[in-house]
Amino acid sequence: MSASGPSGGEAHGTPRRLALFAVAGVLGLIVDVGVLYLLAPWLGWYAARVLSFLAAATATWAFNRRFTFAVGRPDSLWREYVSYVVAMLGGAAVNYAVYVLTLHSVDGPWAAALGVALGSLCGMVVNYLSARHLVFRSRGPR
Repeated sequence: MSASGPSGGEAHGTPRRLALFAVAGVLGLIVDVGVLYLLAPWLGWYAARVLSFLAAATATWAFNRRFTFAVGRPDSLWREYVSYVVAMLGGAAVNYAVYVLTLHSVDGPWAAALGVALGSLCGMVVNYLSARHLVFRSRGPR
């Protein structure tokens, strides 16, 4: 084992991977807020948030599998997608809790967007660790 980690170059790929994961997070945030505000008039802020999370998770999965943790095609894209969404549920729980707390604490038309943003930041650490070690564990840095 070298000083940089078990796979030799692991430590050198981590800052790049974190930066790409953050880019995916911003993309997910945009999708999340857009879908939330689109669906909330019909479903309400809470039910719409569940669907906006799924839309954001789908967008971040597509980005992360292509750029952040990129390698060849897995045996099953569907299995990888389901694994990713399930792995994101820990971060989603943190994210949703912060979202609900924000809605109960802040008034105004942008309270929901603020809740999504704050929740996304809080859930990001859990989501990164889950993606890196549970879904894309065999994928080295690009």
